[in-house]
Amino acid sequence: MLIVVGTLGLVAVVVQRLGGGDEAALGARHLGQPAGTRILGVAAAEGRIAVLVARPDGERVLLVDARRGAVLGELRAAE
Repeated sequence: MLIVVGTLGLVAVVVQRLGGGDEAALGARHLGQPAGTRILGVAAAEGRIAVLVARPDGERVLLVDARRGAVLGELRAAE
């Protein structure tokens, strides 16, 4: 339960820092992942956001530019 509450708190802080959560000012952001992908966790560090996702073909960490919302790369445990 604490992990869920902590993750939600972190997401709220990131949204506030990106512009208060106002979609009109920030614009909609899409990670470009396939249908069925779920976000499992989010963490911010040095101008980037790490997003842990579960895709139909496995889990991976997406590295997202915090200012532009663009996916910079991804990390996978195995090929």
